[in-house]
Amino acid sequence: ACIGSGGSAGREGPIVQVGAAFGSTLAQWLNFSERRIRNLVACGAAAGIAATFNAPMAGVVFALEIVLGELALADLSSVVLSAVTASTVARSVLGSAPAFIIPLYNVRTPLEILFYLLMGVPAAIIGVWFIRSLYFLEEKFDAWEFPEFLKPVVGGLALGLAGYLYPQVLGLGFVPQTELRLGLLSPSTVPHVFGAGFPVIEETLLGKLSIGLMLALVFLKILATSLTLGSGNSGGVFAPALFMGAMSGGAFGWVAQKLFPTLTAGPGPYAMVGMAAVFAAAARAPLTAILIVFEMTDDYRILLPLMGAVVVSILVAQHMHPESIYTLKLVRRGIHLFRGQDIDVMAAVTASEVMDANPVVVHPETPLSELVELFARTNSHGFPVVDAEGSLVGVVSLSDLRRACPPGKPVPPLKVGDIATRSVVTAYPDERLSDVLLRMAPRDLSRVPVIDRESNRLVGVIRRHNIIRAYEVGVVRRGFALGHFPGSPPGTVTGEFLIAPDSPLAGKTLAELCLPEAFLVIHLQRGGMPILPHGNTRLQAGDVVTVLSRDGDMKALETFWLQKGEQPTTADSPEGTEAAEGQVPPAEEQ
Repeated sequence: ACIGSGGSAGREGPIVQVGAAFGSTLAQWLNFSERRIRNLVACGAAAGIAATFNAPMAGVVFALEIVLGELALADLSSVVLSAVTASTVARSVLGSAPAFIIPLYNVRTPLEILFYLLMGVPAAIIGVWFIRSLYFLEEKFDAWEFPEFLKPVVGGLALGLAGYLYPQVLGLGFVPQTELRLGLLSPSTVPHVFGAGFPVIEETLLGKLSIGLMLALVFLKILATSLTLGSGNSGGVFAPALFMGAMSGGAFGWVAQKLFPTLTAGPGPYAMVGMAAVFAAAARAPLTAILIVFEMTDDYRILLPLMGAVVVSILVAQHMHPESIYTLKLVRRGIHLFRGQDIDVMAAVTASEVMDANPVVVHPETPLSELVELFARTNSHGFPVVDAEGSLVGVVSLSDLRRACPPGKPVPPLKVGDIATRSVVTAYPDERLSDVLLRMAPRDLSRVPVIDRESNRLVGVIRRHNIIRAYEVGVVRRGFALGHFPGSPPGTVTGEFLIAPDSPLAGKTLAELCLPEAFLVIHLQRGGMPILPHGNTRLQAGDVVTVLSRDGDMKALETFWLQKGEQPTTADSPEGTEAAEGQVPPAEEQ
């Protein structure tokens, strides 16, 4: 409905989602392994791309680059077979002609390659701009307190208004083409930015659009696609990225030809290369970008400038914005992918959540004799050194003490400030624990002081046992983001409960709840931020507490929490369980 009514999105998105969902559902129904499930998801994605763009090689590479993130012979055969089958069926219905009709051209001189390389820079900027714009509007719509089912309607209305106004404001006409390639008809009055935009791309490849229109359509397409997808409508980002690339590349080629007419070709070849460069910057899939344009144009001569522009675009975009349009949403949920798999569990936990907020500290003027007694009394291996204002001065370890005072010798009349290490590795409260570990590991550190970014005041210390606890929390949070809890026994259920402003639980610690042993508080969200739950965590109004039941007794969980005076918000329960009015709603078996 979204794409058919003019939504600025690509058809490949829903097709890939349907294909991937079908593969995943089939694999789970047949009780396949996790790796086999991923393989079938990749098969569905490859088939979707191959059928949509009549590009089987690009479909295969897309599945390997984006979905699987690796090349393995065990996966390759089935992915290739899926793409070939889908492409064969699509060609029997839609024909085998390339997606775009392009004029013949040649690279005029070897120096022209430099212009294609230079074009990779603006292509990267546009790709990153597209990512940021899309997620900016998505965040705004998510934060908007408005019925969810009406948000796509609002996005569609905004898109329609923009499509109605911009041709009149800019003095432009509409697309003078009545037939959309790949078998779909389109009225001649459809604005340029509606739909996937394939007719407009073809006009650009033929050099029929003015530079003013091409530049305007770059900005308008970013806005239109962000409104469409950011508001919750369904569609793909593949085709819009190609559209933006064609417009920006065509504009670059127009300028290059005006400035260097003897060295450069017309806007058409630059529009083709721009399609790949912008998509590569947005998706971080260089091989897919190169092959999709090559297969859609069926022109070998484009390969050299194509590869050069894509490489430059990828490098610049990676420097500007490390995440792609596909992975940014996962990163915001604490999921970091490597070769298609989540490996960064610690990225979901911040330093403030695991640090000891009340560490034992010493001062620079403390005598070594007192330091010796403190080490003996606490069995610790090091302490932060702070001044009178609480600012971090350094750290003093047991090794520092032994160097200044070897065993069996009298304690010298020195002070802590004389032996403390001044240059220390520190962390900030809002820093991801994964980043802290990257600095700890090379130095084999057992503790890191946590300081305030502005005042340099000590706010806590992270030790190794804190990190072990953080890993457990990170695994749980990754389970939340992925919709399951790795390693949880069958029948495990969760319930979420909101602490109301007038709740008798507000102000109490988790230890004071006297939660039965069958239940475990595994997550607490406060003001949109996750909190590491422990016994002395004090509940506040507005907190959302997630409780895990190990025995699957949802009724007991509901009864316990209702006795405390709270109403559940959402919960997970085994399949087949129905919730009565006022009870915890059911959800899926873990």
